[in-house]
Amino acid sequence: MDPLVAAIDQGTSSTRFLVFNAKTAELISHHQVEINQSFPKEGWVEEDPREIMQSVHECIERTCEKLCKLNIDVSNIKAVGVTNQRETTLVWDKDTGEPLYNAIVWLDLRTQSTVERLINKAPGRNKNHLRHKTGLPISTYFSAVKLRWLLDNVDEVHEAFLSQRAMFGTVDSWIIWCLTGGKNGGVHCTDVSNASRTMLFNIHTMDWDPELCRYFDIPMEILPSVRSSSEIYGWMKSGSLAGVPISGCLGDQSAALVGQMCFNEGQAKNTYGTGCFLLRNTGTKPVISDHGLLTTVAYKLGKDEPACYALEGSVAIAGAVVRWLKDNMGMVQSSSEIEKLAAAVGTSYGCYFVPAFSGLYAPYWEPSARGIICGLTQFTNRNHLAFAALEAVCFQTREILDAMNQDSGVPLTQLKVDGGMTSNRLLMQLQADILCIPVVRPTMSETTALGVAMAAGAAEGVGVWSLSPGQLPHVTSERYEPQINPEESEYRFARWKKAVQKAMNWETTEPCYNGSGLGKNMNGAPWGVHPSPPPSRVDH
Repeated sequence: MDPLVAAIDQGTSSTRFLVFNAKTAELISHHQVEINQSFPKEGWVEEDPREIMQSVHECIERTCEKLCKLNIDVSNIKAVGVTNQRETTLVWDKDTGEPLYNAIVWLDLRTQSTVERLINKAPGRNKNHLRHKTGLPISTYFSAVKLRWLLDNVDEVHEAFLSQRAMFGTVDSWIIWCLTGGKNGGVHCTDVSNASRTMLFNIHTMDWDPELCRYFDIPMEILPSVRSSSEIYGWMKSGSLAGVPISGCLGDQSAALVGQMCFNEGQAKNTYGTGCFLLRNTGTKPVISDHGLLTTVAYKLGKDEPACYALEGSVAIAGAVVRWLKDNMGMVQSSSEIEKLAAAVGTSYGCYFVPAFSGLYAPYWEPSARGIICGLTQFTNRNHLAFAALEAVCFQTREILDAMNQDSGVPLTQLKVDGGMTSNRLLMQLQADILCIPVVRPTMSETTALGVAMAAGAAEGVGVWSLSPGQLPHVTSERYEPQINPEESEYRFARWKKAVQKAMNWETTEPCYNGSGLGKNMNGAPWGVHPSPPPSRVDH
């Protein structure tokens, strides 16, 4: 039997465990469990770290049961990799092993007032004040401001920090720490791709930056150690895979870049999950964007290997818009229904939907934007709205692709795609039409899990997966060619941009504080989105 490599893929909306053949990259078996999100206040998004770990254990055990039914011995699994939703911020107690608060999800907006105050005190009120070190604008998206909020507003976190019990990590760190023993000797680490999304990591020195930590007033001793994306971090301590090394770790978008085999400078992929993420490999040199893209560490596939960088266009709401139509609006019973509704009309009939639920990310970085549906007439029905929602995903991708083409000066001639939404054929065709270039989708769309399985299998001391160009597995794919004329595409895109302008500057957040310390917004209502009292220590 060929050696097998497994991947834990912990995303925003679900956890999966997938097992691949290390010689052919064939997916052998997998299991998936949905994750609950809670929205305790407007703009807040949380997940329960215990539920995340429970889902990881459940997925591992169920998949192992499925392997047994296929007469496959689980001892053939030679390594496990971890890939994860990035930026989501956790703090836990190293003595009890318990989380000290819910995980604050990347989409969460509670830190908006903190971000505005940080930008206001930056020279020239420039949100790119730290970009030369981090590659990132100051934004609610990244971990540092979320961690600052936790230290300022959650007594348990503050007390644990004072008594040196607090540990910070992104989801990868929490999973690896728990699986390698937790409070009994668990390994507290992260990889370079996840670290580069915290705003505390210097992408040039490839380590935590003392100056950035001082800027956000984050104590360095609570941070995990930073490792490469492909090395043995520790071994599974319990369950069906006890003793198997954990030897790959990549943020989900980096993992998809590896899984799409984008190892050469200029190769790019777009992943359609909860959000949408377009990454272009820029090789061993970080490229700073002039058009609102992020500079991020793509991967470092071994201790002694060079780090590779990427330009990234991040869209907050892609698949999440379908979930919103289903859960909040009750418009569809299942996510797959959206394609049928949209296909029934084949047009949005002039209706445009800008799903700026968490503000706008790339290329605007405008936290004050909010969702908007415009161009409605008496003729508009839910089918048109479903079509407009799918178009919104494609238009947002077009905006980040345009920015990427401007930054690199070399336009992409085709777009490699992956992620849950790519099973929607109408969406893929729409995407090709709106970009005016072919869209290429691998038949096996689990590229995120595949990427981290490759990193884990190739690690020194495991060595069951070769990443040399001649030995990469051949991947079959489907290709969608543009079918409308470019003039129509441009006209629709121009209308979309007009709708985006209407969504801008909706939410004004700097509250006028009354005597009680509780913020009020402009019409005098209590300011639900902001902590009370407001975070103080970041302002001094």
